Amino acid sequence: MRSRFLVFIVLFHACLSFSIFAQQTQKASPAPLNSQMRQTIIDEISKVLNANYVYAETAQKMESRIQTQLKQGAYDSITDPGKFAQTVHQDLRDVSNDKHLNFNYDPELAKEIVRLKSQNPAEASKARAEELEEERRSNYGFEKVERLDGNIGYLKLNAFIPAEEGGETASAALNFLSNCDALIVDLRENGGGDPSQIQLISTYFFESPTHLNDIYSRRDNKTENFWTLPYVPGHKMTKADIYVLTSNYTFSGAEEFTYNLKNLKRATIIGETTGGGAHPQEPMIVADAFILYVPYARAINPITKTNWEGTGVAPDVSVSADKAYDVAYRMAAEKLLESAKIDSQKGELEWALVTLKAREKPVIVNPAILQSYTGTYQNWKITLENGLLYFERRGEKFRLIPLSETIFQPESMQDFRLKFVVENGKATQVNGLYRDGMMETSKRSE
Repeated sequence: MRSRFLVFIVLFHACLSFSIFAQQTQKASPAPLNSQMRQTIIDEISKVLNANYVYAETAQKMESRIQTQLKQGAYDSITDPGKFAQTVHQDLRDVSNDKHLNFNYDPELAKEIVRLKSQNPAEASKARAEELEEERRSNYGFEKVERLDGNIGYLKLNAFIPAEEGGETASAALNFLSNCDALIVDLRENGGGDPSQIQLISTYFFESPTHLNDIYSRRDNKTENFWTLPYVPGHKMTKADIYVLTSNYTFSGAEEFTYNLKNLKRATIIGETTGGGAHPQEPMIVADAFILYVPYARAINPITKTNWEGTGVAPDVSVSADKAYDVAYRMAAEKLLESAKIDSQKGELEWALVTLKAREKPVIVNPAILQSYTGTYQNWKITLENGLLYFERRGEKFRLIPLSETIFQPESMQDFRLKFVVENGKATQVNGLYRDGMMETSKRSE
């Protein structure tokens, strides 16, 4: 079931391009604020927060802060509406530490929000059609689905689009990956989305009914429970190891997905601590030209009885976001190799691990050793140019990238490697190693 918050997300997408255009073309300076206008704005903010903000006590503290600031003259010298909004925004944030709470001055967007909220059925239908087209063109957030060496799946998901629209694509992606022995879910560029899609995707990872999360709305005094679904199309991945990649950009719904799986001990989280936003928000107009984004509900995890608001989700393995993929892939491959029983599976995992370990810790080979590898090997030739080793065959030349002191990867050739066999300090032959386990021997001819 879609929350009211998500309906407004749709509304914002529909008017986003209009807002950008308005901000670029607006030239007239806004009317300066006077003391009465500032008082009106502060009073309206206080009223909205006390009626809607997820924590009543915090709402009162925020009201106290901005009313005190107003009475003590902290805002007296601010006549520019934009600067006033920025200052009040910071005061509200200092009290709440809530990253979903925002206060902006944007008269054009405020007018558009009012218009879209009160639009007639034809306008509403058109706005919705535009939103659906935008979702379709983004492939409902699914950027990449891939089977990696070692039978490890990779899913790059940039948004949790409502299951009503993106569910079919979600099921297709997960069914493609369903035969993988491990799965890497990349949320490093995911800013959140709809609980229904989180619920659908999560269901593929659990055998029995599992309580994922609750969302409590203070305004409605109502709690919505989210469990795994009783049915999903296709095959589940209940035995596959799950690895979730995060960054400091990972936010809101993406954090919920991560937090759920972490506390259920269903996934290993790798990367950076996430942004720290656990409160659904709704935009409300203040004094016609200002927009107050009000968090009106909060996530409540059934295990921790709290959420990640203000703190983010800490990873199990802390690494920079740009290294998270390689670390997760290596960890998945190493764990699978421990239990691998089929030679082809072992070979595929070992092939991947050689590359991954070299990427994590680049190999530097002594120039004297590189020089000892140069020469002609039957139909192959190895040369050293400007400190770099090159491989020549059939008129083609490839730079060799070291994966170890003796194993090298020809650049742009992912299925083939060279391994130098050394005797008495000199390479006597080169073995061509293929991904499928085959080997081609080439002895030194000069």
